[in-house]
Amino acid sequence: MDESRRDRDEEGRARNARPRDGLGRPLPYGTPGVERQPEGVVRSPGETVREAQRLLDAGMPFHAHEVFEDAWKSGPDAERELWRGLAQMAVGLTHAARGNTAGGARLLRRGAAAVEAFRASGPHGIAVDGLIVWATELAGRVEHAAQGGAGGGPEGSGPVDAAAEAPRLQGGDQPGK
Repeated sequence: MDESRRDRDEEGRARNARPRDGLGRPLPYGTPGVERQPEGVVRSPGETVREAQRLLDAGMPFHAHEVFEDAWKSGPDAERELWRGLAQMAVGLTHAARGNTAGGARLLRRGAAAVEAFRASGPHGIAVDGLIVWATELAGRVEHAAQGGAGGGPEGSGPVDAAAEAPRLQGGDQPGK
């Protein structure tokens, strides 16, 4: 590949400039895409949760993952696993919505395990217990659907609907309950 033709950001780092769809998949150049989340934004925990919830509700879990990733990189070390686990759950939902059931289930479970230590404290009003139940249940459902059982998308197989499956970060009923 000719390195001089690679997409680069303002600092000269390689950065793919192709437009993306709502699940973060690259689209052909010139195709209208979904605006990307800015990187490196420092938000308060409340702002992080609100922005991530907005994106999850809009069926954009890949973008919510980027919001959580910013929090994990800029927040206190004591909360690093919380934000990383939430990012993994969002990416797990992304993969499940893209039809990658194995990867989706694996990341949903990995995210649930990462936030387990925060289950009792519920930092920043985050419904950690409910999110663990949601992630574990969705992981099982997408795996079951991939094996030919019912419970994946609306017809029982294939990708899940990211907006319909969006978890509630701060309590309330989880999807499918």
